[in-house]
Amino acid sequence: MMNFNVTGGNKGTDIKIKKIQKDGLIFLNVVVTFDTEQIPEPFSVEWKFSAKDCAFTWNPSMMDIHGLYFDWGKKTINSRLASWMPLQQLISRDGRNKLSIAVSDVDTPIEIGTGICEEDATFSCEIRFFTVPTSPCTEYSAIIRLDTREIPYYDSIYDVTAWWETDCGYESAFVPEGAKEPVDSLWYSFHQQLDKEEIINECQLSSELGMKTVIIDDGWQTDDNNRGYAYCGDWEVAPKKMGDMKTLVDGIHKTGMKVMLWYSVPFVGVHSKRYEEFKDMLLDKSGDEKTFFALDPRYKKVRDYLTDVYARAVREWGLDGLKLDFIDSFYLKGKSLEYDPKRDYQSLEDAIHALMSEVKCKLTAINPEILVEFRQSYVGPSIRKYGNMLRVGDCPCDILKNRFNIVNLRYTSGKTAVHSDMIMWNTEDTVENAALQFASVLYSVPQISMLIKKLPPDHYAMLKFYISFWKEYKTTLLDGKVTATNPESEYSLVCSRLSDKEVYTAYNDTVVPVTTKESIAVNVSAKKSLIIKNAVGKNYKVVNCMGHEVSKGVINSCLEEIKVPTAGIIFVN
Repeated sequence: MMNFNVTGGNKGTDIKIKKIQKDGLIFLNVVVTFDTEQIPEPFSVEWKFSAKDCAFTWNPSMMDIHGLYFDWGKKTINSRLASWMPLQQLISRDGRNKLSIAVSDVDTPIEIGTGICEEDATFSCEIRFFTVPTSPCTEYSAIIRLDTREIPYYDSIYDVTAWWETDCGYESAFVPEGAKEPVDSLWYSFHQQLDKEEIINECQLSSELGMKTVIIDDGWQTDDNNRGYAYCGDWEVAPKKMGDMKTLVDGIHKTGMKVMLWYSVPFVGVHSKRYEEFKDMLLDKSGDEKTFFALDPRYKKVRDYLTDVYARAVREWGLDGLKLDFIDSFYLKGKSLEYDPKRDYQSLEDAIHALMSEVKCKLTAINPEILVEFRQSYVGPSIRKYGNMLRVGDCPCDILKNRFNIVNLRYTSGKTAVHSDMIMWNTEDTVENAALQFASVLYSVPQISMLIKKLPPDHYAMLKFYISFWKEYKTTLLDGKVTATNPESEYSLVCSRLSDKEVYTAYNDTVVPVTTKESIAVNVSAKKSLIIKNAVGKNYKVVNCMGHEVSKGVINSCLEEIKVPTAGIIFVN
């Protein structure tokens, strides 16, 4: 039995909770009534939950130890429109859901926390609403969804995602086929050292390998190559690097690739021409507080300017999409919390909604299949109305973070195209180790950030093979149901299954249970073999990371160990 208590809130405010149980779920209808129109102050809904058979904590933002934490130092997820989503889960040792906590309102700043109370071995659970000031209102309501069904943890997460999309009405943006094609992203390969001739050459080589889109990243708008964002804000082409942008885009299109351009949405640098114009419309304590700041979208002039910048670029340069970066860097702090009548929005979340809605409206009017990439942490169900490509946050060379965050995004992103962080590797490494980068991102649209012309021959052959393999099994990999074991170990065995095909990647667990007509398993473990289960009488073929056949035969036992080299693949049918 869970008893729910309310603490905090505005003085004189009436906060009611109505509990409804349905299909093994508990729904708490929270209704707040204010005696006058006012800015809501934080309030919490708190309860206790038994720690029996609870072993791990999971939420979409977790990138560290998945333990249970203390009640005086709860594990939390901080959610708002532009960052993450209100969802946290407690999981049993064998991967079953014990308690899933979700909130219907994914726009309002909300914090969910759970932690062990050492006096009685229970969890202290808390949902804190209005962690950041919003617009004044007279009434507020939200639904808390509690799932205690002992079902696989991922099924509970999938159910929350479906609940947001159906019952809560958060429809995601249309996903064109172009959002599901391999990408050459130039950030790790070029950084700000961009050159128009080199870009064209790279696109030609990438297109021949099967990449269909290029993302031109930071550096196109400035001759300064010292990183940082001190020169952001004008969004004018740096002619020494890029020449005429329309000419460059046309040249890239001739290679068969689409073109996306990077923008840091909030940032304006002190060295930009626009800084003086907008210096009184900045968010306090934003950026690095010295060389660049974040614009305040609560001012109409800011929204109009940004929307016009993007629309003009797409229309005049013939762009196929935009990489809209750092939307999660809009934050309310310091003086920005004070009222200003010059703003037409007081809530930052409402202003971000307005900005992104205006951007989407203008861009889709120009190109209904416009590509728009967002990056963790702005990947929640509400912001997905505006972007159709969700990318893992930066994790160069990190196969662990890339694979883990891809699975997390697949659980919470519905039909939106999930993209890997750009894979890169040291070209002096073995081809097998290089291949692990690609093998770890198979359940996403792969983004590659390597200079193709500088790849050793075996690395080139590996990349060519893996792109062709991904394309062949793309439907199963992207449209299948993804399941993953051992979230506390950053997932030890991952599978995507669709109809009569399944693709596994074995990380720590090397036992692959065959359940469909055709099974494929990629060896991403430290071992040189995989154990194939329940496939007696089936044929198999093993290839190495460059696609060369290593062995083939017939499986003769229920558990059969077969040699599979690092980043090699076994096909069972």
